[in-house]
Amino acid sequence: MDTPAPAHRSPFSRGLQRETKRAAVLSCAAKLFNTKGARSTTLADVASRLGLTKTSLYYYVATKEDLIYQCYDANMRQASAQLDRAEAEHNAPIESLVVFLESQIATTLRSLDGEGDFYAAPLEIASLKDEHRLALEEQYRELLRRLIDLLNRGIEAGQIRQCNPVITMRAMVGALDWSFYWLYEMPREEARDVIGVLRDLFTHGLLSSPEQHMALDAAGAVALTTDDEAFDREALNRLKQQAFLKAGTRCFNQKGFSGTSLDEIAEQLQVSKGAFYYHFANKEALLTQCYDYTLDQLERVVGGIEQVDAAPAAKLHTACRQIFALQNSDQGPLVHFNSITALPPAVRQRLLARLAAVHATLETYVKQAIADGQFRDIPAAIVVQLLTGALNAAMDLDTWQQTASVEQSGGDYFSVFFCGLAPPRPSS
Repeated sequence: MDTPAPAHRSPFSRGLQRETKRAAVLSCAAKLFNTKGARSTTLADVASRLGLTKTSLYYYVATKEDLIYQCYDANMRQASAQLDRAEAEHNAPIESLVVFLESQIATTLRSLDGEGDFYAAPLEIASLKDEHRLALEEQYRELLRRLIDLLNRGIEAGQIRQCNPVITMRAMVGALDWSFYWLYEMPREEARDVIGVLRDLFTHGLLSSPEQHMALDAAGAVALTTDDEAFDREALNRLKQQAFLKAGTRCFNQKGFSGTSLDEIAEQLQVSKGAFYYHFANKEALLTQCYDYTLDQLERVVGGIEQVDAAPAAKLHTACRQIFALQNSDQGPLVHFNSITALPPAVRQRLLARLAAVHATLETYVKQAIADGQFRDIPAAIVVQLLTGALNAAMDLDTWQQTASVEQSGGDYFSVFFCGLAPPRPSS
């Protein structure tokens, strides 16, 4: 699927093989899924973009469900093939891992430059029928098993420092989850630096020396605070509304905007649909408030850290750990920003401006830590985008690995960003 058709010739010209035409359908659909969401994209959208009739599209896919499944399956297959290639070409486990991660960024960049196919980020697997969902989940688990095995082999060989392989791998894969979006938004010259930054960051980490890591641990973390709600009618209504927001966020994260059912949310909370409409005018209003609730939480964390007298590296470390704790607490999960395209432009711009302000604060911590000699000189904007991807993925911890301590797991999760995979160099 990586070989594009000549620019002057439609992929649906006579004489081209059916598989090439099918690949063009999947690539076009993947691009739309990544920008509009899988359930929000119609078959008519795909057909129109390809210059086909909707009837012609049925020659390649049976249903909308089949199209989503085939796009997600194509992504899983290309990832597996890239991992096969990385393992065949490199004996060192750490090199195979890094080359595989680089290949995923390179695939996205080629598609954005018009030199390769688009692949759909599998963000709405939970909305598919059991047959398709279970098949994709098994493919994903198998890919993660192979990556975790590489980590374990690298640790045993002394090429990778001691770490929690399951949590570390989830952090690295999670860092790429949102890359299709921010690579599109990033200036092309800056985007071409991402592969090198990824290799540098995941190999050596942000910290300039092992002593800096010890200083982070010694600095500790700012405790999260929660509002002490009195149980009056207004407070009770806020708690009920938050219950809707949390349930809605979980559904939007798993199924996207169009795949989320208000009936399902009401059933989860064991309330009537009328109770939903008491708090929200419609599904769009619920999604908007899910974003506002998430941004409230992020701003609260960053605002609290801003008041603390601490080194910039410690501030970034604490922010990451606290957001991780939020994702895995009763206050979480936080909404995935991939569903934001379902909202009207004015609402979207307002929410993205709030998110940009949070990102700007985190970037400032990175730049200040570089200036102070705590961090190595790595582009702050790219670091924050990779961290944001990992933070978005940092939920449902118990589905990855049973753990008694969210605090410990948070440290394990972000250690690859701060320390890298390579064993620490002996102090001179």
